[in-house]
Amino acid sequence: MASSVKVTLRKKPNKQGQYPLAVRITKDRRTSYLYTGQFIELKYWDASGRVVRKSHPNAARLNNLLLAKLSEANKKLLDLQTTNTDISSKQIKKEISAPLNKTTFKELSESYLLEIKANGKLSRYASDKVRVNHLQCFAENNYLTFKEIDEAFLRRFMSYLKVTKKVSQRSIVNNLVVIRTLYNRAIKQGIVDRKHYPFGADKIRIKFPETEKVGLTIEEIQNIEELNNLSKQECHVRNVWLFSFYLAGMRVSDVLQIRWNDIYDDRLHYRMNKNDKLLSLKLPNKLLPILQQYVVDKVNDTDFIFPEMKKANMESMQDIFAKTKTATKKFNKYLKSIAQKAKMDKKLTMHIARHSFGNIAGDKIPIQMLQKLYRHSSVTTTINYQANFMHKDADDALEKVINF
Repeated sequence: MASSVKVTLRKKPNKQGQYPLAVRITKDRRTSYLYTGQFIELKYWDASGRVVRKSHPNAARLNNLLLAKLSEANKKLLDLQTTNTDISSKQIKKEISAPLNKTTFKELSESYLLEIKANGKLSRYASDKVRVNHLQCFAENNYLTFKEIDEAFLRRFMSYLKVTKKVSQRSIVNNLVVIRTLYNRAIKQGIVDRKHYPFGADKIRIKFPETEKVGLTIEEIQNIEELNNLSKQECHVRNVWLFSFYLAGMRVSDVLQIRWNDIYDDRLHYRMNKNDKLLSLKLPNKLLPILQQYVVDKVNDTDFIFPEMKKANMESMQDIFAKTKTATKKFNKYLKSIAQKAKMDKKLTMHIARHSFGNIAGDKIPIQMLQKLYRHSSVTTTINYQANFMHKDADDALEKVINF
């Protein structure tokens, strides 16, 4: 559809009976107005010529102002239509009155963080907020533009993270991923031209370093199961950890939100927090003694099995997130002392329950079944995850070569 930019006098008078001079922007039959801040009486407006009549004492100055605004708007409209044919009349108005290329990294990152927070992605919000703050602390400039975030800038930022902030290579990559996400948004919104994009094969390459996933062995888990010198709190934490492990490494955020009425027909039925999937798993016999320890505190069928979420405001995603985070921190603290009592050298955390299930599963279970147990959306994710624990083929190949 055609677009047009014209000067006009809006027929909405102010309290003094004067009418505003404006630039009218029309796109796809939708109109927006960019006001000049100048008002005149209706008798001074020449509607056919779209100019202020000479009888007005400041006609020449006002007409020059309108001509300048019209020229600026037409030039901006042409530029925008060249790069973005889908832009609306409101966006054109916004760009003319406050050019997008003046939008700072700080402004766009704040709107991005508010968006993911509003969508309930609180874990991502918390981690990405830290990463955004890293860049702003490094730049020491609240008016940093995307054009300034070039290859040289990012290489200095990477060095700053490594030397000054002393973060891991994986954390450096995670910081770059957030910047790339924001840069792509800036390009899509017309804030910066794609030619300035600092990422790519011949620029800044984002490559995740390989990380070693360490899980417990059967013997180590049996040792934890059999410990009898634990405090009451340590016993509770062991129960939560084993509950997670026995159910294929269920995430702690899901474990803490399991209710008594999620268990029926000897199965656990629950909806995952991460991807909203409905799951049903047979209750392993090993879980029954654990459940018996908590049934005495059961208030009703909708009560939580574990106590950590009983006082949470389930209508508040922020409260759920905060209580889950606090509980996980507490669990990991006690798991450290449990590992010491079990005389383990490996680091014991809630997330290690998932790694331990993968380590013991190895290549014994078909990958499609593991995908179902892990609740992965893609089998590729399962293959990549399980590759950390599948060593038999490589071990056998090595033995065949060296055993001569």
